[in-house]
Amino acid sequence: MKKRGTFLTALLLALWSFAMAQQDVTVKGHIQDKQGNSLPGVSIKIKGTAKGTASQPDGNFTIQAPSNAILELSYVGYETQDFSLEGRTQVSITLSDTKTDLSEVVVIGYGTQKKKDVTTAVVAVNTKDIAERPITQTAAALQGKAAGVQVTQPSGKPGAAFSVRVRGATSVQAGNEPLYVIDGVPTTDTRDLNTNDIATITVLKDASSAAIYGARASNGVVLITTKRGRSGDAVINFNTYYGVSKIGKKIDVLDAAQYNDLMKEMGYNEITPTVTTNWLDEVFRTGRNQNYQLSASGGSEKSQYFISGAYTKDDGMVKPAQYNRRVFRANLDNQLKPWMKLTTNISYSNVDLKDVKDNANAGRNAVILGALNAPPIMGIYETDANGHQRYTMNPHKSGWDNPLAAIEGPTQGTKDNRILGNAALDINFTKDLKFRTNYGIDYANHSADYYLDYIMTTPGRLDHGYATAQRYNTLTWLWENTLNYDKSWKKHNLSALAGVTSQKNNYNVSNQTGRDFPADPTVKTLNAANQITGDTYESQWFLMSYLGRVMYNYDSRYLLTVNFRADGSSKLDKKHKWGYFPSVSAGWRISSESFMQDVKAINDLKLRAGWGQNGNVEGLSPYASLGLNNFTRQPITDPLSGPGITLPPGAPNPDLKWETTTQTNIGIDLSLFESRLTFSADAYLKKTKDLLLNVPFPRSAEYQYMARNSGALENKGLEFLISSVNVDKTDGLRWSTDFNIAFNRNRLTDLQLTQVYNYAAPENRDYIITLRKGLPLGTFYGYVAEGVDPKTGDMIYKDVNNDGSVTPSDRTVIGNAQPTFTYGLNNNLSYKNWSLSFLFQGSQGNEVFNASRMETEGMYDSKNQSTEVLRRWKTPGQITDIPRSTNTSVSNSRTSSRFVENGSFLRMKSTTLSYNLPKSALSAMHISRLMVYATAQNLFTITKYKGFDPEVNAYSGDPANGVTLVLTTVLIR
Repeated sequence: MKKRGTFLTALLLALWSFAMAQQDVTVKGHIQDKQGNSLPGVSIKIKGTAKGTASQPDGNFTIQAPSNAILELSYVGYETQDFSLEGRTQVSITLSDTKTDLSEVVVIGYGTQKKKDVTTAVVAVNTKDIAERPITQTAAALQGKAAGVQVTQPSGKPGAAFSVRVRGATSVQAGNEPLYVIDGVPTTDTRDLNTNDIATITVLKDASSAAIYGARASNGVVLITTKRGRSGDAVINFNTYYGVSKIGKKIDVLDAAQYNDLMKEMGYNEITPTVTTNWLDEVFRTGRNQNYQLSASGGSEKSQYFISGAYTKDDGMVKPAQYNRRVFRANLDNQLKPWMKLTTNISYSNVDLKDVKDNANAGRNAVILGALNAPPIMGIYETDANGHQRYTMNPHKSGWDNPLAAIEGPTQGTKDNRILGNAALDINFTKDLKFRTNYGIDYANHSADYYLDYIMTTPGRLDHGYATAQRYNTLTWLWENTLNYDKSWKKHNLSALAGVTSQKNNYNVSNQTGRDFPADPTVKTLNAANQITGDTYESQWFLMSYLGRVMYNYDSRYLLTVNFRADGSSKLDKKHKWGYFPSVSAGWRISSESFMQDVKAINDLKLRAGWGQNGNVEGLSPYASLGLNNFTRQPITDPLSGPGITLPPGAPNPDLKWETTTQTNIGIDLSLFESRLTFSADAYLKKTKDLLLNVPFPRSAEYQYMARNSGALENKGLEFLISSVNVDKTDGLRWSTDFNIAFNRNRLTDLQLTQVYNYAAPENRDYIITLRKGLPLGTFYGYVAEGVDPKTGDMIYKDVNNDGSVTPSDRTVIGNAQPTFTYGLNNNLSYKNWSLSFLFQGSQGNEVFNASRMETEGMYDSKNQSTEVLRRWKTPGQITDIPRSTNTSVSNSRTSSRFVENGSFLRMKSTTLSYNLPKSALSAMHISRLMVYATAQNLFTITKYKGFDPEVNAYSGDPANGVTLVLTTVLIR
């Protein structure tokens, strides 16, 4: 009887234990790779069941499972792993990678999608090296990393914005920059984003992927998510770097004796110098850049946090250029209820900037050309008749100050404050039906002050002191409400999204100018001026949108995605206010078919095709369809006359419509040899209709132009991406390579009313850029230079129309700024704790109009020249490529093919050597990981271009988008 009781007791205990083991508990965890990077989209299933989930973009997951369950984790590019819970409810899991580092889940518009199910042209940019390179702007992380994404920087000065083109330029005046979406908040400026806070970057390149953003997506979309916290003990990270930068290439100029010889030849009086100055040494210096970031993340099962603060200081290579940025971020996740989650993201940035006047000529007191053109026969300072010290002027041209007047003369600076953030509430009505409401803001205020005293500089003396002040505020708010339905049954997978969004911007600006200051150089406040003028401006725009998407796949073999978005913009008249932007894409995973099962070399083979439309009115004035009047203040001595009314330059046009881009894309994705070799290729055709252009009026008209839908253009191209694991040894040696190359052809296919548009005219010269039907954007237009006449020493220009003389009608196409192809090559080598990476970036087939040479080889006034003019023509019969000097005449330096150069280049963009200290050496200091690294950027550039840098250009923001027209810009560090 006793034995029976014991047996029953044991049986009851076993049944109780079994029942307890079968009872589901809430398990929360985090999944990462061996480097500690969070892994989003990892498939997590309870082994032996169909129940499962996937990790979020921050690597966190939550699942209901028996306490003794085994979790089966699978992720493309990583080893499948079984993980036993053993009663734990909070876990951290590390996956080991296999042959590649492919991501199974990519971020798409308003959600995520398994990479294998993507049917559109989407590229996830590897952000691993952001922490190992001195990158201060998001766009710099895209350089050379994504096929079809061309990134350049108009100026090398600190804080200058990058120019990004996704599959070429699609507009002339409505803007060509992509839309950036940071944690769900759209913006056009990412300079204030701390790059070390970035978790993922995804570029939506074709219309099928970007159509969900409709009106603002014709130039592509860059989706950015920032890092998030996870449950568990706090993790503290500190990153810092310090670097120096020097100009990579100098342009030699004439010394004092050579300069005097040239001036004598041009008829100027000879000046015996008492002092000589190397102006390039005075202007250029060693740049210094440093960055410090501290972040902390952690939290409980219900609340997680990620907070960070960063300070960036960049002293440019040209005095006084300086950029100081302070950025603070807080990302919070709160599980308010099992079915309700609140996510908040907030960042604040504060920027101080000292600017440099770089893209202008020496006569306008700019810095770079000023350093090249300043005569070497003068010193920095001189004393005037009143005993005041001032900057020296060109001894042959009164009013041309030396370049230090532009550097040290002004007291100037800008200050910017910005808040970017959002709060999103997720409600799970059922396990399949989810609702999200998201509210975001992008607020910025700006102040800029500039003062020239009445003594030191010529412009300051002309106005007896001169000052300007600008203040503006801009606030954009966003409210989105979306409903998402996800359902899987058998081999069917369905995801549907519907939503409504609204967005509004308020902008106001005030400008003031002051002249005639007191005779006291210490008084610099604007209110002290005797003459003060100013203006104010305020605007608003509003965007209302409806969106929908359906994604369906059968067994991840047959895939279909359909998008639709309707956008209504306040910038357009009510009869054209709404634009409708649909898209459809499909995919076929051939490798899943039965006839492919015996092909062992192929892991994955997928065909993709898509079609869609996007809109653009980004660069359009908020009131272009209505028109505005300008009000001017009358003198106070005539109060009865009232305010004056003047017409703005642009006439109103109620018939303005959306600029619409239609894109077709065909692609293939291939993975071979256990994913050691992957290949992707895309072919696309982009056609933009209703191109927005400012159509000029005759000179006698009241208005100068009217914004109008007056043209069309197209881009077509090919893109290729190859990734390989070249070496993968068990001893830890690994070498991987990523190579991308893109070909794009651009041309205007239609122009209405006005058949020719000209842009970008250097001073005293003809326009350089022309827009004409059949030609690509960035076409150079001018005379054809045929060399120097040995008899006269003058340039010979081609008589194109054969009428016996060279006139403006002989100007023709002389070059094109569009590259034949762009490419990037990235290599990563690692062995145990050591790692070496290097990135090559290049452009081939593009031409550059080096307008700086007009000033450094023109020999038409008293500016100093480059040493190229030592070969100038001097005597009849001399054979040379440099014409004679021509004082007061620019005939030998016309806008011509003489200044068109090969802009192709191959650049080692960066190389980084890093070492991870062994954990055994760090444990005593409570440090889990410590990496030290050294990075070199722009180590060398192979190019035939004669200027400072083939990448920079002065007119990226010009209506002639796509142009590479170099005007006195300096090396990008």
